[in-house]
Amino acid sequence: MGGTFQPLKGGGGAAIALDEIEISILRSLAVQLLELIGPGEPEPAEDADPLAALFAADGPTEPPADPALARLFPDAYGGPDGPGAEEDAEELRARSAEFRRFTENDLRTRKREDALAVVHSLDRLTPAGDGAAVLELTGELPLRWLGALNDLRLTIAARLDITEDDESALLFRLPDDDPRKPMVMAYLWLGGLQETLIETL
Repeated sequence: MGGTFQPLKGGGGAAIALDEIEISILRSLAVQLLELIGPGEPEPAEDADPLAALFAADGPTEPPADPALARLFPDAYGGPDGPGAEEDAEELRARSAEFRRFTENDLRTRKREDALAVVHSLDRLTPAGDGAAVLELTGELPLRWLGALNDLRLTIAARLDITEDDESALLFRLPDDDPRKPMVMAYLWLGGLQETLIETL
């Protein structure tokens, strides 16, 4: 897995060559992310008042129990050791709950759309005789891919129970027979894709 994003000739996007295995891995990860995020909200009626719908928003108020979802949808306000530590913990929880209620559903929708964009763009690829296909991202797709790559890395990091502080120590010293090794390799690969995509934009 060595492909990296390169700028499209003339600018305006990014391209990467992916082989069949890479396409399969990326698609599988994106589908798993969609399953983790869950189904979307029903579409509002065509004659629905968007302002009324905004104020009637009734999203979740509690953080997700799943550690991966908790990383994807963190509390908006810091806990006792984070920003706002001087405030009462109960007040912070109430503010986070209210913020989550009005924003999490929209955030889930955006993350779902990002992952779907990855799946759909991979589904349109047709590997050539050498087993590779060139994926070209233009318009809003580079940003959709960036969002999905970031969400995939956050999810894998949660599954591996790693933070940025212990990332290098854990990731680069695992023995080959460690069962976490495939996830670590995927995590590092996704990081490389994310970094090179950022550099092209």
